[in-house]
Amino acid sequence: MQTKALAILVIDENTLRASIIEAGLRAAGHENVTVLHEVIGVAREIERVQPDVIVIDLENPNRDMLESMFQLSRSVRRPIAMFVDRSDDGMIEAAVDAGVSAYVVDGLRQERVKPILDMAISRFNAFSRMARELEEARTELESRKIVDRAKAILMKSRGMSEDEAYKLLRKTAMNQNRKISDIAQSLIVAAGLLEG
Repeated sequence: MQTKALAILVIDENTLRASIIEAGLRAAGHENVTVLHEVIGVAREIERVQPDVIVIDLENPNRDMLESMFQLSRSVRRPIAMFVDRSDDGMIEAAVDAGVSAYVVDGLRQERVKPILDMAISRFNAFSRMARELEEARTELESRKIVDRAKAILMKSRGMSEDEAYKLLRKTAMNQNRKISDIAQSLIVAAGLLEG
């Protein structure tokens, strides 16, 4: 990943702390840095800036503020590094559940910004890859269940073996240039209509 091409949004109400983060990012070669000092309307700013990465610094966040930021994290689907001065186990767990890629307690120093940002991006990419693979596995499992149901219908209605039923579904799918799971689903629907 070309780090200099990253668009980074820094959200921090404290101008001094924001300047530490910004300086750390610029020292690391990041030129496309936008600093936001107002939390109100942050979703609109994210939509406007379209950042690749978001860095949030909350000096002394209350639970409502953290929950608001966690909700933001769930919706933006981008790497988020969050600096806080203090936290507890519950907040750390909530941050992880919300998809915050790096949750750093009492660790805001200029020289730490870049490694933490890099880690946030790596963790986000790894998590996204795992989520994508999980979704593919779920889809594949669901497809197999549908094909199995369709095979069972064919076996019962036409007296076929399981292998013959599968071959018929596969051949029909190839002839119609469709997925075998689509053919199986159509068969299940048709069988349901005939039964009803």
